[in-house]
Amino acid sequence: MLRPFASHHLLMVWCFLLMSSALLGFLSLPGQARAHELRPAVAEVSVNEDRIEISLRLAVETLLAGIDQSQVADTDEAPEAEVYDRLRGLPDRALAQMVETRFSDISAGILLEGAGPLSLASVDVIAESDLELPRDTVVSMSAELPPGTAPVSLGWAARNGGLVVRHGEGPNAYAAFLQGGEVSAPLPRSGVVEESTGAVFLRFVVEGFEHIIPKGLDHILFVLGLFLFSLAWRPLLAQVTAFTLAHTVTLGLATLSIITIPPAQMWLVEALIAISIAYVAIENILRPKLGWWRILVVFGFGLLHGLGFASVLGDLGLAQGQFILSLIAFNIGVELGQLAVIAAAFVLFALPLGRSAMYRRVVVIPGSVAIAFVGLWWAFERSFM
Repeated sequence: MLRPFASHHLLMVWCFLLMSSALLGFLSLPGQARAHELRPAVAEVSVNEDRIEISLRLAVETLLAGIDQSQVADTDEAPEAEVYDRLRGLPDRALAQMVETRFSDISAGILLEGAGPLSLASVDVIAESDLELPRDTVVSMSAELPPGTAPVSLGWAARNGGLVVRHGEGPNAYAAFLQGGEVSAPLPRSGVVEESTGAVFLRFVVEGFEHIIPKGLDHILFVLGLFLFSLAWRPLLAQVTAFTLAHTVTLGLATLSIITIPPAQMWLVEALIAISIAYVAIENILRPKLGWWRILVVFGFGLLHGLGFASVLGDLGLAQGQFILSLIAFNIGVELGQLAVIAAAFVLFALPLGRSAMYRRVVVIPGSVAIAFVGLWWAFERSFM
């Protein structure tokens, strides 16, 4: 019979080989899993004395299919998935003609305050031969403004999902990420939106926090996996510090475009993030003592999570003059979200059960098993489905 020490290490080796084999399989697959992920639209806005011009870049098939983007994160999850797939299969010219024909349906979901009705200027479908990847379309439109100097605001219906609004040029250009149903700050007819430093800072702190709670379930599970490793504050502090330093590095490098991940390969980052969730949970069960290997692994996985954060921050459309401030504020928001997760776990589990001999048996092992299962399922889903 194997001694406990030997059997424990055999299990660790087995898990490592299993996960390595899965990773090799993932690396050999095309990037399909996140191909239908819904992304925010981007509106480039120009306002002058008597007219507003909008260049809207989006996967227009989602609007034409009638997908409620406030309810799903992926087109495959929507009841209209088959309609979307048929539209995605249309030739570029046929799609452009459909946008022209149904422009009134599209413009009905655009919220424009302080301007007349929108009229279509042009439709430019960006060619993408891989049908498994989303296809961007640039819809250019304009509307007349009434006499005077009153500003205009832009937003769109909640069912249309997120919208990045960009207005003006130069270091003080305005850029904001709007949830579906929200409206931009008033856009002046001359100059740019004047936002205070405090307003910009607070806006990106909130965005960073919301990326963890409630949107970042994968990051929440990873942090819970770190929490379940040990109730002692030193191991938790060491892990959280390593994770924070790592994701701060890649968040900054990726946002500065020093590191770039092609959109078609983001599925791999997402799959590896899922593997990181499963790994820390499995190690909680098999090796509940802190060592240099755990810190190194957490640091490595933090680098991956930083790339995930950067993809979100890129969607927000940082303006040049707000770049460093926005980056710092977003990162602070992420950290506050992580601390909130740890605080909630401490109150729910550690306070009532932490001193009990049953804590590991009742909380750590079942919780880690559940987290590992979810992580492995996500890794499979993001790579094969």
